[in-house]
Amino acid sequence: MFEYLKNIFLDNESGTNKIYTGSTLSSKNKRVEVAACALFIEMAKADGVFTDEERNFIIAEMKSTFILDDDYVNELMQLAEQRIKDSISLYEFSGEINNSFSQDEKIQLIESLWKLIYKDEKLSEYEDHLIKKIGLTLNIEHKQIINAKLWVKQQMGLK
Repeated sequence: MFEYLKNIFLDNESGTNKIYTGSTLSSKNKRVEVAACALFIEMAKADGVFTDEERNFIIAEMKSTFILDDDYVNELMQLAEQRIKDSISLYEFSGEINNSFSQDEKIQLIESLWKLIYKDEKLSEYEDHLIKKIGLTLNIEHKQIINAKLWVKQQMGLK
């Protein structure tokens, strides 16, 4: 999904992916992982209901995007939830993303957030407001946010 981030973990000599086990990841990469995870958790909670299906989606996204093992992803979820409690605003998380993601990667992130929103096949006004706010903090144009929404709805077979 986010090729740049996956390439960070690519072993150049063997061409195989390295699975993160907790000791080789730099603090900058960990901050980016926590920030991305926090944005997903915030979105999942936006409609007032954080389902197991949404939690499983977030876990799968974190595992595939950052090439993480099960134990670390569970720790990441806990870390992100604690950071959300301690945070003042979304800017703390979007700032990390802005410093690390390309524009295309940020759009892919928005697409994944739309997929999370539509896990229950409906869009609440709170989710709609939050994704637009996140998009704005990631310097994504409104038109791109809407295009991502329409693309995800089409991919998911929703009207």
